[in-house]
Amino acid sequence: MEYRKLGSSGMYISELAYGNWVTHGEQIDQDTANACVRQALDLGITTFDTADAYAGTRAETALGEALKGVRREGLEIFTKVYFPTGEGKNDRGLSRKHVMESVNGSLRRLGTDYVDLYQAHRFDYETPLEETMQAFADIVRAGKALYVGVSEWTVDEIRAGAALAKELGIQLISNQPQYSMLWRVIEEEVVPASQELGLGQICWSPLAQGVLTGKYIPGQNAPSAYRFATEEGELKAEHKFMRPEVLERVQALKPIAEEAGLSMAALALAWVLQNSNVSAAIVGASGPEQLVDNATAVGITLDPELLARIDTVLDPVIERDPSKVESFTTRP
Repeated sequence: MEYRKLGSSGMYISELAYGNWVTHGEQIDQDTANACVRQALDLGITTFDTADAYAGTRAETALGEALKGVRREGLEIFTKVYFPTGEGKNDRGLSRKHVMESVNGSLRRLGTDYVDLYQAHRFDYETPLEETMQAFADIVRAGKALYVGVSEWTVDEIRAGAALAKELGIQLISNQPQYSMLWRVIEEEVVPASQELGLGQICWSPLAQGVLTGKYIPGQNAPSAYRFATEEGELKAEHKFMRPEVLERVQALKPIAEEAGLSMAALALAWVLQNSNVSAAIVGASGPEQLVDNATAVGITLDPELLARIDTVLDPVIERDPSKVESFTTRP
């Protein structure tokens, strides 16, 4: 494993971060979660990303259980706040009430006194940004979080948050966007601004939710256990990554991966890690063996000619529109 600084902070994180969205508490049982976390640790992964809303708060509990007995100082534990964690009107968003209550719940479920990074899971258009950032500053000063970050904020929102963080004397050091060979909407605006402001990217869905592994074959059924397959094995073509033209282009990457000596998944991860503003790529797993393959992406340098060939293959289906960052937020 190799390690990078998270933004302009002094904290190193592993280039691959283990994330438990849609796995812990939902797809896999605790024993499997424990095995995946042990494998991650054996591979040198020290960074673990979760959120209070994942699996109705069960994902944090599962991760906390899996990390029991591991030296806390050797880990970087990240979680997030915004999405609903209950039925009440205040069980969501970035109000001071919800943020302060949520961090305490997350710490309890994770079994730790602090998280290394506390992230605003989305931008809250119903709460003053000043209220949210003051709550974040108080959490940092109370020692419940070391740093703060955001996820899927637009460039203007990031700039406003960074300015308030500076005024409050805390470090806003990260953004967690979707980023992959197919989804490049952060490149035009978010990445340059992040470089200027000292934020690093912690990228989710670097495999385009499994599509870039090449397991979905256009015109063929897939096992129902796959995320984008129905119980009958039919592919859910309505998803943005499951259109036939996307799947056909992805299949054309196989010779490039073979030439690089990598699996399709490892090629996709290595591609994300070529971006110097990326601090980590988040990987999930339903079994330990997936992580072993993922780790082969670390330390790989893809030469410019190979990167150009990837662009040539995928160009017609790459999403680059920076306005699509907002497609993951909820406006009033």
